[in-house]
Amino acid sequence: MIDTRIDTISNIAFYHYIDSDNLSRSYKEHLSDFSTWEHKEHACEYLLYPENIGEKICIDEVSLSDGELYTIVTNKSAKGKKGALISILKGTKVEEIEAVLLKIPIEKRLQVREITLDMAKNMESAAKRCFPNAQRVTDRFHVVKLVSDALQHVRIKYRWEAIKIENDAIKEARESQTKYISEVFANGDTRKQLLARSRYLLFKTPSNWSQSQRVRAQILFKEYPILE
Repeated sequence: MIDTRIDTISNIAFYHYIDSDNLSRSYKEHLSDFSTWEHKEHACEYLLYPENIGEKICIDEVSLSDGELYTIVTNKSAKGKKGALISILKGTKVEEIEAVLLKIPIEKRLQVREITLDMAKNMESAAKRCFPNAQRVTDRFHVVKLVSDALQHVRIKYRWEAIKIENDAIKEARESQTKYISEVFANGDTRKQLLARSRYLLFKTPSNWSQSQRVRAQILFKEYPILE
């Protein structure tokens, strides 16, 4: 029905050159049923669809625009399609999350058997209170990201150390009026290049490495066993 309305007013706009602002306003105020939308009064703060709840749900925070954080609760079984959205609310504070989710009837909240969330304490607290029967599962994406961030932190630390060592060696060479020759590994990388160019291979599993990445990894792990 809505698609038909859109096509109709689009055709009118094309043939009669209606101003786009007037077209948008006409659709919003007269054709879209926005004025009678049941969520209109609180849509800027939250949306809630209890009928979409299921046994397995997810809760996470996202940044939708201008850095503003929102909390989104979805039904995992819907796989992002129709009926997936249970709630979206502005903010990530425990009180804000609980105030909205506790509006869901208790019998529906007790149906939830599993809730996937990140490692933030506010999410865990809200999940525990609002869905008491649900087993809380840490999203593997957040676990992998945490490990990857730690790994990259170590790589960057080694790279800064290599830069300092090279700068000191260049300075000494200048003072002694000798030519500085960089250390070069079998694949042609200097130590700085080895650490810089290893960034992406550390995000991949070995089975997805190219031949040059395999060679670089062998050198990297020999020089820095802790990265392996």
